[in-house]
Amino acid sequence: MTTARAAYVASTPDRSTFFPSPEHDPSGIRPPTNTPVLPAAGTVSYLDRAQDSWNVFKRKTREVVKNNTGMLLVAGSQGFFALMNVAVKTLNNLDPPVTAMELVCVRMTITWLCCVSYMYITKVPDPFLGPKGVRLLLVLRGFCGFFGLFGVYYSLQFLSLSDATVLTFIAPMCATVTGAVFLGESLSWRQAGAGLCSLCGVILIARPAALFGRASEIPDITLSDGTGSIVEDISPSHHVTAAQRLGAVGVAMLGVCGATGAYTTIRAIGKRAHPLHNIVSFSTQCVIVSTVSMIAMRTQFVLPMRLDWIAMLLMIGVFGFFAQVLLTMGLQREAVGRGTMAVYTQVVYAMTFDQIFFHSAPSLLSVFGTLIIVFSAIYVAVTKEDTGKHKRARSQAVSVEDISLEEGLLANQEEPAELEPPSKEARPSQDTVRP
Repeated sequence: MTTARAAYVASTPDRSTFFPSPEHDPSGIRPPTNTPVLPAAGTVSYLDRAQDSWNVFKRKTREVVKNNTGMLLVAGSQGFFALMNVAVKTLNNLDPPVTAMELVCVRMTITWLCCVSYMYITKVPDPFLGPKGVRLLLVLRGFCGFFGLFGVYYSLQFLSLSDATVLTFIAPMCATVTGAVFLGESLSWRQAGAGLCSLCGVILIARPAALFGRASEIPDITLSDGTGSIVEDISPSHHVTAAQRLGAVGVAMLGVCGATGAYTTIRAIGKRAHPLHNIVSFSTQCVIVSTVSMIAMRTQFVLPMRLDWIAMLLMIGVFGFFAQVLLTMGLQREAVGRGTMAVYTQVVYAMTFDQIFFHSAPSLLSVFGTLIIVFSAIYVAVTKEDTGKHKRARSQAVSVEDISLEEGLLANQEEPAELEPPSKEARPSQDTVRP
């Protein structure tokens, strides 16, 4: 029987070729191979862990920034406010020094121009007078805000940057009282006690001679000149006395009253006006009142003759504008209590800039007064009661109680067979009133 299959031919080679090892090969070149080269042990896992940690860090950072955008904006605004105060204090040290009225006029003129330009570009209605119905409140807000701004600028002539800044923290607590009186807001005994503690802090900063005696002559700030000596004057032009420091604290308290009125009117206005309407009215009233005051008191208007003088004035206007914008944006995104906590970061900026730009530090009594005011203000912000939350909690408690009562009644109706007749001992007496 014949077959058509081809004969089997073995494919096994009759010879073998072996590549020489690198140590025996004169060229030292290893032939190519398809075996993958693995990285060192632990390298891949370390890189993966580092990449995962970085991704987690970025995600957490984005979440923190998103959840605290309002507080971050308010804290940034306080940095601009502190830089503006640095420029004001620097102008007070120049020769000739600039009066507080002129600083208010120049700064608010720049702010007014910036706000009106922005509102005109974005077509905000009624950029000058504001919407009808709140125009009188806007005028009152600007008039009160002028005294708040003037109090800060005047006190910076005789007080350190940190002391003049921390005195402004009394205004939010005073606004709590005025809000309770005029707007019907809640006021607790804890807030009143914090206000009294803040008053004690003000006394430590002012150090009146009637209470402290010779301790009132302690310089408000200590300037280190590198030799360890203490220089009592804060500017080359004059020597600060206890009476001048006490008067500066008094004017600062007048500024606190003005800021309190401004905060109260802002709350009364609410969302009935654009945030920039508040700033425009504030700027307008400040320019009008400061100009009339300089004319009435015959205050000399110092013309800018030096480059650093002009630079400081521009810095005051620009920093003040950005501070107002960031503060408004932050308060729109944040609750009042948390936003107020961010405002108190300005004292940290103030003390830091005092050391950097003026090489000064507050006295020990001023430090104690500062801590009392800051802790009192933070306490008020943290313990602020949310009346709406309490109302919701009470309504939820009542609804849960009603549901439990209904379920109990239904359960008694569904299980009548389980009820046993009362025994003779348990039967009600004749004196029991039956339904």
